[in-house]
Amino acid sequence: MQQDYYDVLGVSREASAPEIKKAYRKMAMKYHPDQNPGDKEAEEKFKEAARAYEVLSSPEKRQRYDQCGHQGVDGPGFGGPGAGFHDINDIFSSFGDIFGDFFSGGGGARRTRRNGPRRGSDLRYYLEVDLKDVLNGAKKEISFETEQECGTCEGSGASPGSQPETCGTCKGSGQVIRQQGFFSVATPCPTCGGTGQVISDPCKVCDGRGRVPHEKKLRVTVPAGVGNGTQLRLSGEGEPGMKGGPAGDLFVEIRVQPHERFERQDIHLIAKQEVSYLQALLGAEIEVETLTGTETVKVPKGLQPGQIITLKGHGVPSIRRGRQVGDLHLEMSVVIPQKLSKNEEKLLREIADEKSETVSSKKGFFS
Repeated sequence: MQQDYYDVLGVSREASAPEIKKAYRKMAMKYHPDQNPGDKEAEEKFKEAARAYEVLSSPEKRQRYDQCGHQGVDGPGFGGPGAGFHDINDIFSSFGDIFGDFFSGGGGARRTRRNGPRRGSDLRYYLEVDLKDVLNGAKKEISFETEQECGTCEGSGASPGSQPETCGTCKGSGQVIRQQGFFSVATPCPTCGGTGQVISDPCKVCDGRGRVPHEKKLRVTVPAGVGNGTQLRLSGEGEPGMKGGPAGDLFVEIRVQPHERFERQDIHLIAKQEVSYLQALLGAEIEVETLTGTETVKVPKGLQPGQIITLKGHGVPSIRRGRQVGDLHLEMSVVIPQKLSKNEEKLLREIADEKSETVSSKKGFFS
């Protein structure tokens, strides 16, 4: 069973962002691999602390976690435990500023040379779905612009027949080191931009970038019960990596479009339903529209305007609570006619007399 993320960092659920950052820094320093070489248990605690900080340092993720627990950030569509980190280097890349200059000779983030393998960037896609997709789930085809390795230069950026050359400024390290007092400061090489290589004869197809634009198409499974803002994480479907590095992830954010009849409240649906004043007074059986078709509803005698009639199981499924399905709540509205026939008015006046009700004496008031 996964440990509560607040317990992992040793903070209360009301902890502020600075308190969470301070607690994570303390945990990261304690279990940092440089402090615990070869200690697998410490490495796992280091990863666990990083995942806890990733969630609790993000207002959006923290809110989902507070509402839904681990399933809100680790469940289907969110990538599972440890989502966002492929290895230790991913953690260093994401939170290197936390460690400062305490480890690895000032390289707390364990920076690798930019001409080595690099993970591709994560991408985000906004997918619009309607309420029926929420009810049953759906498969949607999406397409978006990304990049892929240039086939002409095979990703090298150099024209066919030539090769990138080792940068003469940094000697291929990708960094230049400057002495400032007692400290040595490493910065990206200004000549090669930190790649460690220069291209004298760039590829004509990709202009030396090693990558070209590419339209990618995917089929996305939208699970039943998704809410507005739900994020589906498709591992490895983001931007391709560089130099053989892993691809990034694609985050598909769901946008549920408003429905003309139904308003959604969590797993329940709300709709307004009109009945005539006679149906409200005498009761009736009427056909009402649901999200899946029509249902017969019994209107009780003496129905009051604003009264709620509930149809069990005609809402939407819960994405968090197994097979639970919400209800459809019909807010009843009684329609009063603006005009009556002479016979209708005569009968209503007779009823008013029988009940000793004071009504307008003017004939043809509704006519």
